Amino acid sequence: MPTILRIGPYRIGFWSREDDEPPHVRRDRFTAKFRLNPQVRLARYRGFAAHEVNDVRGIIEDNRDVLLRAWYENFRKR
Repeated sequence: MPTILRIGPYRIGFWSREDDEPPHVRRDRFTAKFRLNPQVRLARYRGFAAHEVNDVRGIIEDNRDVLLRAWYENFRKR
């Protein structure tokens, strides 16, 4: 999984061969998936406490443009 951002304990990226998957957030064994279009929304999560998911959502929202740019650059090359 290419890492696009590292913020605190979070590693944010996406699987480069799964263009039908949204960017992922990982921390240790915890994962969350967020859709970016048309707005940031949680697809699913495992392991995170509910309050932490809200923190992660804020990080994703603040960096949505960076994540989308990386997403489209990666899949445009295919």
